[in-house]
Amino acid sequence: MQNYAEAVKDFAERHATCLTVVFVAGVGVLAFRRWMAGGVCRSKARLEGKTVLITGANTGIGKETALDMAQRGARVILACRDMTKARIAADEIRQKSGNGNVVVKKLDLASLQSVRDLAKDVEKNEERLDILINNAGIMMCPKWKTEDGFEMQFGVNHLGHFLLTNCLLDLLKKSAPSRIVIVSSLAHERGQIHFDDINIEKDYTPQKSYRQSKLANVLFGKELATRLNGSGVTVYSLHPGVIRTELGRHLFNSFPMWKIMLAKVFMRLVKNPWEGAQTTIYCAVDESLANSSGLYYSDCAPKKPAPQALDDAAAKKLWDLSASMVGLS
Repeated sequence: MQNYAEAVKDFAERHATCLTVVFVAGVGVLAFRRWMAGGVCRSKARLEGKTVLITGANTGIGKETALDMAQRGARVILACRDMTKARIAADEIRQKSGNGNVVVKKLDLASLQSVRDLAKDVEKNEERLDILINNAGIMMCPKWKTEDGFEMQFGVNHLGHFLLTNCLLDLLKKSAPSRIVIVSSLAHERGQIHFDDINIEKDYTPQKSYRQSKLANVLFGKELATRLNGSGVTVYSLHPGVIRTELGRHLFNSFPMWKIMLAKVFMRLVKNPWEGAQTTIYCAVDESLANSSGLYYSDCAPKKPAPQALDDAAAKKLWDLSASMVGLS
């Protein structure tokens, strides 16, 4: 035993520098991982008797958000495109939460008719809607078109949710105080609304399109809050963080192998879906936000968005253009 202790001591003395570097690096990685995890929603708010609708709730942060809402006692509607995955997710949420009041409804945000059909279903069959969470999205896809001919990322991330929200406003107002939560992204900071080429027919890149759609989310939240002032319906947009979910599948498919390997290592350090859902949950339930509307959040705290997301004229212009594109008067 003594010989073993001496051998360890001798090894440590001879490799002191190397061991110090390894220790410091390890502490640094742990600190970085904790910083990346971000804030946590501490609210204990209960939601019995309330109804929550979440788009894209069969996976990732949408699923984690749905589980949290169910654990708080809400009636939770999973509005999803893939009904098989949605039913599996609903079963898991019922089992984990002990809340059987979790339902699945069909929603394809790439189809305006599907959006209208869901809205009619909700208006007909739901007595109230207390929280609408516009969570679903697509990221960095090729140059695809929606069923109605719109550029896919702008169509799904913004236009589909724009129409859905407007179609459900009467029910949200009837249920006031109620909330609308819009999941955007830090990518909005490099975004620009291409009013003269909204479908980016010229010089399309997945990054340009994604950034435009995420800026549109924040501008939509800003203008919506203005229009709903005094109605009892409050609006919040947010950046959930960099998260290990399926959202980046199109992005990684375009990487060379060495970048894919680096990305896989990096993704082990970013937020998991539970951590990524915290700011969405915070905006949906935290009592301190009851009298706030139109602001942007990150890591469970207000954050100033990019200057172009604070442009009142651009927000109104985008609203008018979006209304025209989806056929709202």
